Amino acid sequence: MRVLSIHPPKEHALSTKPFAPPPAGSRLLMSGNEAIARAVWDAGVRVAAAYPGTPSTEILENVARYPDIYAEWSVNEKVSLEVAIGASTTGARSFCAMKHVGLNVAADALMTLTLTGVVGGLVIAVADDVGFSSSQNEQDSRFWGRFAHLPIIEPADSQEAYDMAVAAFALSEKFNTPVILRLTTRICHVKCLVNIGSREAKRATEGFQKNPSRWVMVPANAQKRVPEVFAREKALAAESESSAFNRLEPGKDKRVGFVTSGPAYMHVRETFPDAPILKLGISYPVPMDKVRELAAQTETLIVVEETEQLLETEIRAAGIPARGKDLLPAAGELPPYILRKHLAPLFPEFNAQAADTLPAPLPVFPRPPTMCVACPHLGVYYTLSQLRNIIIAGDIGCYTLGAGHPWNALDTTICMGASMGMALGMDKGRGPEDEKKNIVAVIGDSTFMHMGMQGLLDIAYNGGNVTVLLLDNRTVGMTGGQDNPASGRDIHGEPAPRIDFAKVVESLGIPPEHVRVVDPYLLPVLFKTLREEIKHHGPSVIITNRPCVLIDEYAQQPAFEVIESACTGCGNCIEIGCPAIHVTRREKAVKPSGKEVELAFASIETAACTGCGLCLQPCAPNAIKPAKIKGVKVEFV
Repeated sequence: MRVLSIHPPKEHALSTKPFAPPPAGSRLLMSGNEAIARAVWDAGVRVAAAYPGTPSTEILENVARYPDIYAEWSVNEKVSLEVAIGASTTGARSFCAMKHVGLNVAADALMTLTLTGVVGGLVIAVADDVGFSSSQNEQDSRFWGRFAHLPIIEPADSQEAYDMAVAAFALSEKFNTPVILRLTTRICHVKCLVNIGSREAKRATEGFQKNPSRWVMVPANAQKRVPEVFAREKALAAESESSAFNRLEPGKDKRVGFVTSGPAYMHVRETFPDAPILKLGISYPVPMDKVRELAAQTETLIVVEETEQLLETEIRAAGIPARGKDLLPAAGELPPYILRKHLAPLFPEFNAQAADTLPAPLPVFPRPPTMCVACPHLGVYYTLSQLRNIIIAGDIGCYTLGAGHPWNALDTTICMGASMGMALGMDKGRGPEDEKKNIVAVIGDSTFMHMGMQGLLDIAYNGGNVTVLLLDNRTVGMTGGQDNPASGRDIHGEPAPRIDFAKVVESLGIPPEHVRVVDPYLLPVLFKTLREEIKHHGPSVIITNRPCVLIDEYAQQPAFEVIESACTGCGNCIEIGCPAIHVTRREKAVKPSGKEVELAFASIETAACTGCGLCLQPCAPNAIKPAKIKGVKVEFV
């Protein structure tokens, strides 16, 4: 292993500060995530675990602030659920949180947990990203209720998020089942006033009780528990019928009755204030008797659900005529203007043309997503963009933005950790047309620990001709800078063991001479290292080692500026992609060869510049110098 640059970390301030919880009876303005965190504490939970993922991240961040509760960032969602399961087996109430795609990762544990059941109440908060705000798909987590025979609870606002989360733990223990609290981005992030209660007294637990027939899920034991699962599901159906969370709201307008849940209920109530509505808080099992009662009162039954056609399918399968996705979109949120537009044929008072869209947005300058000023990934993607005949398999994280302008240096992004396996598959599956292409995989530190290590082991074990760029910025950057094993701090900012990526990579089978640690701000070194490793026929790993610019470890340097008289318009600095660099004007020019080129003259926003020095290195005329800021003495450290 050759280490080309090492930068020691500096002291880090606590990112999750403890606080004195507001007293019982307080009325607070809270997001759904904040309300659930308070509910977790009030319910007497002892252990909470999660992996950060928008829109669920803030749940555990807030849980960690409460006293007398163990909270951790787990390395992935499967581990977080397993930690919660372990706590539950001792009789302690436990909780874990994740976004919708995270439950795919945790599904292996979930599908056996449905057989074993729980001891202490166990609630899984799953946040669906309806509308693709920050996710690669829009899957509907309500399917897990049917698949795993578990109850699904859906709050419609922050108050219900609090109330239902507290109740979910009691429901879990009453029926010996994990409970899924299904959220959406709108519930997680929108705030409303919440009346909070008091915390339950900490209950004594009996500790783990040995019972191999229950906890050792070999086939002979597992099959005996299947009848219990179906008996539990039948009992849950009766609970759903009687639950106060499932309420039939009368209405004067009997033309249409609505069955809905979650935030869609709010949209329906706003759009159709006089219509009868069956509002489902426990949306699985479906309270069919209540559905029949509503259907008997109205001419047409419409199911409004985000996003899949689950409730509608089950209602129609029960012999109850209903409409839904034949009228409404199958994807995205269903706000009032969408409901008015698509249900206008059933309501003559709606002007279909007027209900078609929201007012046209004001024209603004396009602002595509980009990396931060001085992001350590900028140099990586600038370097990759200069190479030819390469295929770049990407992953989930800030570095996914490398697919955009000006780099256009990412060819695939599927899911967490997929860059490893896909790169190996590309290598093994390549034909003559790709024979001379080099395959590069790009992955971040947190994603590597989440699901990438297994893929790298597969590359090493099977002799993949792949160069891996492991971008260590010492944080979970995409979701707000949470700590992880690469940062050397736990969720409270306290010291914790810090992973040595070079040693891990070597232990997974990468030859030490092809494990390279480089400073991503040193473009010539990075370019040379990348060129050398992609020429190597076999697996290799390049580890970059600069911290994210948004965490305390980042050491800001004095700013730079462009000397206008020296700028030739070569545009090389612009290709770095730093948001602090702006194009001031463009001109046409003719080279001595007669070829016409476009010159791009640049300037640097010194208030934003952090002095990383990336733009200096490709600047052909050496026109970028330390900024002369009046009253400030510029010194390099």
